[in-house]
Amino acid sequence: MSFPATPALFQNRYLRLADLAANRAEALLRTYAWMQLARTGDNRILDLFRQGLIRGTVTGGQGNEALIVPLALLADKSVDVVSFSHRDFGGHIVWSDHFCDHLCQYFANSGSPTKAREGNIHHGDPKTRSLPMISHLGIMLSNVIGATDSQRRSGRPAVGFTFFGDGSSSTGDIHESLNLAALISAPVIFVIENNHYAYSTPTSEQFVSPNLWERAKGYGMEGLAMDCADPENVLRTLGAAIEKVRANPRPILIEAHTFRLRGHAAYDTCDYMKPGEAEAILAEDPLPKWRAKLADSGLAARLDAIDAEVREFVESCIKSAMALPPVTPDGMVEDLFAPDAPAMPWVPSIGSTPLASSAAEQLTMAQAINKGLRKILTERPESLVLGQDIGTYGGAFKVTEHLLRDFGRPRVFSTPLCESASTGYAIGLACIGHRPIEEFQFADFATDAMTQLTLNAATYHFRAGQKVPVVFRFPCGGGLTFGSFHSQEMEASILAFPGLKALYPSTPQDAFNALLAAYEDDNPVIIFEHKGLYRRGKHPVKFDPNYREVWQPKQIRSGDFATIVTYGEMVQHCDAAATYFAEEYETTFDLFDLRALSPLKLDAIRASVARTGRLVVVHEGRRTHGFGAELVSRLTEELFGSLKAAPLRIAALDLPVPFAPELETVYRPSKDKIVDAIAAWMG
Repeated sequence: MSFPATPALFQNRYLRLADLAANRAEALLRTYAWMQLARTGDNRILDLFRQGLIRGTVTGGQGNEALIVPLALLADKSVDVVSFSHRDFGGHIVWSDHFCDHLCQYFANSGSPTKAREGNIHHGDPKTRSLPMISHLGIMLSNVIGATDSQRRSGRPAVGFTFFGDGSSSTGDIHESLNLAALISAPVIFVIENNHYAYSTPTSEQFVSPNLWERAKGYGMEGLAMDCADPENVLRTLGAAIEKVRANPRPILIEAHTFRLRGHAAYDTCDYMKPGEAEAILAEDPLPKWRAKLADSGLAARLDAIDAEVREFVESCIKSAMALPPVTPDGMVEDLFAPDAPAMPWVPSIGSTPLASSAAEQLTMAQAINKGLRKILTERPESLVLGQDIGTYGGAFKVTEHLLRDFGRPRVFSTPLCESASTGYAIGLACIGHRPIEEFQFADFATDAMTQLTLNAATYHFRAGQKVPVVFRFPCGGGLTFGSFHSQEMEASILAFPGLKALYPSTPQDAFNALLAAYEDDNPVIIFEHKGLYRRGKHPVKFDPNYREVWQPKQIRSGDFATIVTYGEMVQHCDAAATYFAEEYETTFDLFDLRALSPLKLDAIRASVARTGRLVVVHEGRRTHGFGAELVSRLTEELFGSLKAAPLRIAALDLPVPFAPELETVYRPSKDKIVDAIAAWMG
């Protein structure tokens, strides 16, 4: 598509402190030009919204230009990492792309950088390490930490920039992320955009202490406050901070006092403000005050020329952007996941040297996963393993035992207790060039990271075309008397959100294969690992050149009466039940181990159901809203007329997981319960 030529005025997107010393007037005029472009763009976007030409809503950055434009100009766009917030239109236009690209995002037309899949300011530019924000603002901090650390691990002198408001500074993710950044000495500048209102709630009703920058002391990092009334002061303050962090990697927290000249969003009436308060804020608008100051220094003619050029450029860009055709849904379904990645050149053995034996080893599932992690850490330099207590202790189930000893802390990282920030950190690493594997102590604890998993990692490719190659290991399942908070089956709730892949192995060999297959995938992949299978006997494990077949169901038994579909520990129970029916009733079943829960590959199972005419689905999770309901629907909606009986679902009771073994036995499916349910169904 053809956009108006960008004026020479906006060809230079950089500014250094040295520029202020060498030619102060030119540096300040460059800053003013970008601020004026941001302000004019924001105002015109608001006009177009009020005319009904922009849908959704707009959250303008009027009054924030004196912060975000200097910062974006001072950043090194070739290596640095950023995630802009909803007041940061000026940062977007400085950082990358044509001004029209950003307008098209608001028009949601065919020129939208998100293909109109994300609204208004919710966009970034992953190719230049501008990570697109989600509305849960605190979530993005840890993404920037991970992405910046990825850059540093690759030898690039990157600095990260992340933004959150006075309101979102109250969220737990802010604490988790600041603590994590301080712990690993991440070179990230955290900016609190304090405009003194969280939507309609003033800071006086949010905090006891009004000095938010002082929180830095609690994390052992430097903190400072910055008045954004004077853009030159902002340039010098930020410039010094950026140079310090780049040279001596440590995080800094900056409380930037900015101005919200309009309400929270276009629909905000501001009727919660005191009489005269909005007018007083408008009177403090830094842009016209600074323009007057520059004009008084002899630059009036230059400023007039800049203003005229900005107006002409903005109007021509609006005309050009509006002329583009509407967006189409082409590719929308296909873009949920990143395309299949090529297989990696694994050494064809469980070990990781050319001389390693290709013979099978007798391993438990826990040992097979440990072998897989070792293989990945040895053969793939971009890999790392992280999670709580995975280092010296070896993980809650000793699956990562001795990995820290053998690979060192940069590759095997025991995180603080911060599931959300740890997951966001892993996502950030994956966005830039690393391929992390995160272990959750228990799948249950993933509830603390649900936003990162389901609204962030799962949506990155759909909304931004960004690959997120990260593996999440979920020890799950009951039967070990761990109670309600350590025994959940999470697949139904988590996979209700699109964009996550998932594997659920039931054997040591499949667990080893699943780890390799998940690792080389360019999407976020959850591996559900049933805790009850970790040490349930040793079985042969070898390097399987067909390890990618773990993405397909595996037929365990062949029979005629019905098709049984299951996964995880229930495979063993169903196999035992099928043996019982074969021996006692001479009744046989097709038995399938699903293995891959997302995406579902059901062709072979569907063909089996068409042949047997009967379907049994067994899973450990609760029955209501359980994963089995989805399986039954998908497997029968085209075959309903040929079914010989109603489908049978066997699952856990609709209760929290009880603790005592006598109670948990009643709660969960077992071989005997499966036999009884199928026998009654047959009758």
